[in-house]
Order: sequence, then structure tokens, then C-alpha cells
Amino acid sequence: MTLRSVLSAVRRKALCSLYSRHVPWGDSGPIVSFSFDDFPRSAYTVGGAILKSLGARGTYYAATGLMNTENNLGEQFCSEDIHSLLRDGHELASHTFNHVSCRSVSMAAYRDDVNQGRKAIKQLAGVSDSGNFAYPYGDVTLEAKKILGPQLCSSRSIFPGFNGPNVDLNLLRANSLYGDSDQLGKAQKLILENRTRKSWLIFYSHDVRPNPSVYGCSPSLLEATVSFAMKQDCRVMTVREVLADLGVSPKPPAISEAN
Repeated sequence: MTLRSVLSAVRRKALCSLYSRHVPWGDSGPIVSFSFDDFPRSAYTVGGAILKSLGARGTYYAATGLMNTENNLGEQFCSEDIHSLLRDGHELASHTFNHVSCRSVSMAAYRDDVNQGRKAIKQLAGVSDSGNFAYPYGDVTLEAKKILGPQLCSSRSIFPGFNGPNVDLNLLRANSLYGDSDQLGKAQKLILENRTRKSWLIFYSHDVRPNPSVYGCSPSLLEATVSFAMKQDCRVMTVREVLADLGVSPKPPAISEAN
């Protein structure tokens, strides 16, 4: 084991242990949630349609500054997508405005970008976002967790694993759903373990296309994964729905400056 790997393990342990905000999971599981970061159009037009056809809904973490742009994930969302997504019953959550990492800017600048993103969602949608947030690039610091966490319903990481028996609202664990149907076995294994644990499993992806980016998944993988979760008697719910069941307030205050 290298010094770098040791330091990385220590850092991750600290991030998972400090400035946590736990709520008890109880006997709520097994539950599976499907989320999409950045909000590429295909995540809704293709992925959202798949979820809806199966009687499920997804959580969309929108980085509003990416609206009407195009990148390696394909076309990003447009304003009409937001309204259609909400009409379909999906959850609209936040992902900063400029898709900025908390490791690359000061905490004050990061907090401002988070607030700017949330304000933009309200202006575009006419309603507030759900109060749930995902860290861009999965980057999280102790300072960000300490300052942002208590003032949001939840903050989602890309740390793999399961949520429960205690759920850290300041660092929800989530697992990537990337690739094509050859990755189905990996997803199924997670779902089966989640069923045994009776916990909460969150998947995250980006674009949903026949030839997805390295950060996306194919329609066939998404559909097969959702269908398998349902066949295993897992409830498929949005992050907002799960937290509502746990009694977490859907309307958090704005993020203010630290004292």
C-alpha cells in the first residue's frame, strides 16, 4: 500500500465520519433511486421515458449554467425540458450553477455558486428545487460538508455503498450506472445486496444513449436495472420521496455565510 493510498483512505474516512447529519433508516427499505447529474437532455427524453414507462421517476441534479449547451455528454437540457420533467413527476434537484468543484474555488465562491444554481432553477421552473444537492465531480471537502450540509435537505456524493442503518444527509452514498448491458451483473449484485440489507441504494448516471459517454449508460442497461430492482420487490423512489418518508423538510433555507 502506497503512502498516497493510505492518505486517501484516511481522508475518505474523515469525510464520512465528520460533520455528519444522521437520520435513522428503520425498516424503510429496500429502496432504489435513480439519479442523473448535470442533466443531459437524453437523461430525461430517453431515461425519464424509460422510468415513467415502468411506473418510476428519477432525480435530476441540474447544473443550470450548462443549459442550452453541448459537450461530451451530448445536448444539455433546455428550459422546456424542466417544465416537462416536472409535469411527468420527476424530481428537480441542484448541482451548482457552473458545475464547479468545491476543491477548485474558495468556500465563499462555492456557496455563492450553489445559491446561484438554486435561484436559477426557481426562475426557470417557477418553483423551488427539491432542496437536494449533488457535489459536481463528486468532489467534497470537510468545509463544504460542514457549511452546506445542514442547510440542504441532502447532499449526494459518489462514494459507493448503501444508505442505512443510519443515513448521512450530508453525504449520501451513490453508485455509478455506466456502460451498456454487459454492466448489468454489477448493478444486479448491488440490488440483491441492498435487498438483503433492506437499505437505500442510489444509482447515478449522466447521458442515456445507445452509445453513451464514459459517464453515461445505454437505454437497455437502465431499463434492465430498473426492471430488476422492481422484480426484487424494491421500491423505486426519487430522493425527495425517500427523504419525505424519513421526515426531512422539503424546503430548506438559503445557504448563508458561516459564522
